[in-house]
Amino acid sequence: MSSSRPPEADPLGPYRARLIGLAYRMLGSRGDAEDVVQDAYLRFATAQDVRNNEAFLVTVVTRLCLDRLKSAHAQREVYVGAWLPEPVFDESLSAEAATELADDLSFALMLALDCLTPLERAAFLLHDVFDRPFAEVARTLDRSEVACRQLAARARRTVRDSRPVPVEPPEVHARLLTAFCEAAASGDVSALAGLLREDAIAITDGGGRKLAALNPITGAERIIRFILGIAAKNSGNDIRIEPRLINGSVGALVYLDGEIDHTLSLAIDAEANRIAAIYLVRNPDKLRHAPRRN
Repeated sequence: MSSSRPPEADPLGPYRARLIGLAYRMLGSRGDAEDVVQDAYLRFATAQDVRNNEAFLVTVVTRLCLDRLKSAHAQREVYVGAWLPEPVFDESLSAEAATELADDLSFALMLALDCLTPLERAAFLLHDVFDRPFAEVARTLDRSEVACRQLAARARRTVRDSRPVPVEPPEVHARLLTAFCEAAASGDVSALAGLLREDAIAITDGGGRKLAALNPITGAERIIRFILGIAAKNSGNDIRIEPRLINGSVGALVYLDGEIDHTLSLAIDAEANRIAAIYLVRNPDKLRHAPRRN
């Protein structure tokens, strides 16, 4: 069956970034997000009587993501160690909406989203992040508006309870990241202690492919021991740390003997001016899109 619309160079062009942004927030994987958007395009290309291209595509992408989340839940049960989303290295996934969370791709938000049910996640993202009216959310999820409002409200409470306090401005974030890297490289215990919040948490994702802590590491003292242990183990290697925007915030790519070893991202407590959380992604499957050293 052929589409009644005239051919275009890229029919998804005006919507592609937003659709990938939605799918990434739903699934936590850039690769899976791109696959979903491609599947949506195939359905769009053969659809008839589409009155609103964007609404049609958002609905298809959301429903495809909901289907994928069912299998993702089963995969997560056998995932080795702690799970973190696949890092993204560009700023093209903004929701382009005038909402508080439109530009937020942080690991803290992504982990909060991971605590939601698939329907809560979809309702919250569509309304609170992508600024879609509840009437449209209801049609997309095939639920009543009342039910969608309840889903989004439950999700909103969970997200607010799960995310750290507001972050510092980017320049302060960058300064704390630099100070942390320098203190870790030099083994300065006192400096590390001064940078970390006492109840800080560190999450490392090796996916069973690379050595990583199987569970989140809680407390500044335990985190310092872990960081110093990594530094000691790699003391004879060529280590290069390059600043990079990761999930929309200042982070770093860490190269070991010229090859990408992990990404480093931080969540900063603005009130305490200290590091609240550390996120290290070592799973090679999640670093396929990481920039290579020149």
